[in-house]
Amino acid sequence: MTNRVKLLSAAAVLALIAATPALAETAGKRIALSNNYAGNSWRQAMLESWATVTDPAVSAGIVAAADAFTTAENQATEQAAQIQNMILQGYDAIVVNAASPTSLNGAIKEACDAGITVVSFDGIVTEPCAWRIAVDFRQMGRDQVSYLAARFPEGGNVLEIRGLAGVFVDDEVSAGIHEEVANTKFTIVGSVNGDWAQDVAQKAVAGILPSLPELVAVVTQGGDGYGAAQAIAATDRPMPTIIMGNRQDELAWWDEQKEANGYETTSLSIAPGVSTLAFWVAQQILDGQDVPKDLTVPFLTIDQDGLAAALETTPEGSVANVEYSLEDSIAVIEAAR
Repeated sequence: MTNRVKLLSAAAVLALIAATPALAETAGKRIALSNNYAGNSWRQAMLESWATVTDPAVSAGIVAAADAFTTAENQATEQAAQIQNMILQGYDAIVVNAASPTSLNGAIKEACDAGITVVSFDGIVTEPCAWRIAVDFRQMGRDQVSYLAARFPEGGNVLEIRGLAGVFVDDEVSAGIHEEVANTKFTIVGSVNGDWAQDVAQKAVAGILPSLPELVAVVTQGGDGYGAAQAIAATDRPMPTIIMGNRQDELAWWDEQKEANGYETTSLSIAPGVSTLAFWVAQQILDGQDVPKDLTVPFLTIDQDGLAAALETTPEGSVANVEYSLEDSIAVIEAAR
């Protein structure tokens, strides 16, 4: 799958409906996206991908609506109220990027009891009636440390930058990092929350650096690598190996450093376009298809050799991405059966 998956044109989608009468059964269905947070480039790209895929689907008559809503604050109580409002508005399916894996379960259960299909992704929920789409975030943490262990078998001091406190993704990535560190000679000498945002990460790293020994590496969660680099560059410290999270500014900085001094690292993250997979999964469930409750997708990894190609296809201010067509989504569903 390429970084930007080619989408079906409206005409092609209409032809698909004509060829597959069952798809027309969702023509009157309304899907809503409940998003808890939009304060970084990943979330902005996620919303853009949603619109890129769902707007043609609505125009082609696959579904009647695919409206996106984002809460003003990253609060589970506010998102629960948002979901309850969606129930009252009569949506047929709700796609959720959740503020908490458990705190929304009451509202999710209310939606299910009202006959509404609920599909969670990225920030998934534990309510059994909902579907879940996620990467193995714990493995994402492990893979960062495995990469570093291959580069630095003698270990060294590592700074951990975490995401939004209390969110499933943050807990899982951090758990994977710590599990794998226990198998190496690395020592985590500090931990800060970067909230998956470059400006927050830069301030947090700048604040903790004076208390830290020399670092060999920085492990991250995405949206924080460039901020960490800026904070460290403002000191007289040597630049450690910073794991990146596929953001364009991170990739551009990495490319500059690679050209200047051979800087090496790796970059990995869940693709923002996973929202488009969640949309098609919801549509397929509404269409009566048998979809497994848990779907796992690979995270998008960029290595030293793939940096130039990834940077070329990632818009400034955005994130390296994969978007899903209907055929891609059906393939993911089939693979999970």
